[in-house]
Amino acid sequence: MQAKSISYFPLPYDDGMRTGRPSKSARTDFGARVKALREATGLTQEQVAGQLGITQASYALWERRNVALTAEQLGKLAAALGVTADELVFGAPRKSTRGGPTGKARRVFEEVSQLPRSRQQRILNTVEDMLAANRLAAAS
Repeated sequence: MQAKSISYFPLPYDDGMRTGRPSKSARTDFGARVKALREATGLTQEQVAGQLGITQASYALWERRNVALTAEQLGKLAAALGVTADELVFGAPRKSTRGGPTGKARRVFEEVSQLPRSRQQRILNTVEDMLAANRLAAAS
């Protein structure tokens, strides 16, 4: 007869347990962002460290403490996590500072560029006349 193993634990022993010992220091904002992005991509610290060409222990410090990264390291980390450097540093893609009249003028002229050439020319002549009048008024 062959012996059978009887287990009282229906789940694996380490189900839901965290590995490693807890840190004594709190995670930095940057480190928390990097950790969250890494976990969102489903990568381990070892996998990310391998892509960066550093050890897992060195990478673990990036997630825990304030570290000085070079521009090259920051770019590699952003690429490994599939985000932009802005998202790593600032937490979210930064909004463009452009807006207001400049943005509206750009949209209007993009729409004008879709018109037939003769209409485009008439609009441009009007705008150029207004700009010339504005220059004269400013010079006076």
